[in-house]
Amino acid sequence: MRSLIYLAAMARSGPHGRLGVVAVEMAYVTLTAGLYAGMQQRALALRSRFLGNLIVVVGVPGLAQFFHLHVMRRGVFLTGHTGRTLADDFRRMPRLVLDFVLRPYTLFSGFSARVVRAAESEGAV
Repeated sequence: MRSLIYLAAMARSGPHGRLGVVAVEMAYVTLTAGLYAGMQQRALALRSRFLGNLIVVVGVPGLAQFFHLHVMRRGVFLTGHTGRTLADDFRRMPRLVLDFVLRPYTLFSGFSARVVRAAESEGAV
């Protein structure tokens, strides 16, 4: 599926855009292949074969897509007129990775703070 998407993106862009698409894909795969392969290997070692297969087929690709969405919504690894240089994208990656890893905590802490405030305001009535 990724190949078809990249083929469509490359067909619509000029030579500069094609090079950008290829460079972004190569950089992304180079940086993440070991991580995702390690996650899949660990999942296959689980006692429950069904759970291991589910993690490999749904969990790891889902995590990869969430990460793609996270960085692309922040303007990283985009090509064409909306993109920046690949070097600039790589400079921004450490912060974006940290933000992605801490995102569940920040979402949960913000949610729990709203629940506490709502409970306090109900108690004051």
